[in-house]
Amino acid sequence: MIRVILRDSVRGLGRRGDIVDVSDGYARNYLFPQGLALRSSTGNEAQAERMRAAQTVRDARERAAAEEIAKVLVPAVIRVEARTGGEGRLFGSVAAAEIADAVYAQTGVELGRRSIELAEAIKTVGEHSVPARLHSDVTIFLQVEVVGR
Repeated sequence: MIRVILRDSVRGLGRRGDIVDVSDGYARNYLFPQGLALRSSTGNEAQAERMRAAQTVRDARERAAAEEIAKVLVPAVIRVEARTGGEGRLFGSVAAAEIADAVYAQTGVELGRRSIELAEAIKTVGEHSVPARLHSDVTIFLQVEVVGR
């Protein structure tokens, strides 16, 4: 085992600035070549503490920004037009990318399609509640109204 300081967040391992123990091979073959970690030493541990402090400040700022965006998006009803056939069925489907484009067009808030956590594409006309993760601690439900053309 080797003790390393993470230079960036690694899924399943830790966040930037964390000091973790990993196997020698994992560190040598993946973390070090990718620039995700550096070997732990006394001087580096002080640097890791500064990285953690900066990450905490940045995380608080991003969370506050996400909460401000949530105040705009929660009361809004996002309207998406789609071609329909009989019985309210869509000819295609409404995916996260179309919802993200509609949110930007109607509210001016830019969401990435990956932040919209749509379990499966919407295939019917009507109102749908769609989860969107704005921050790791801030998840909202968008009210999406799909209307036929």
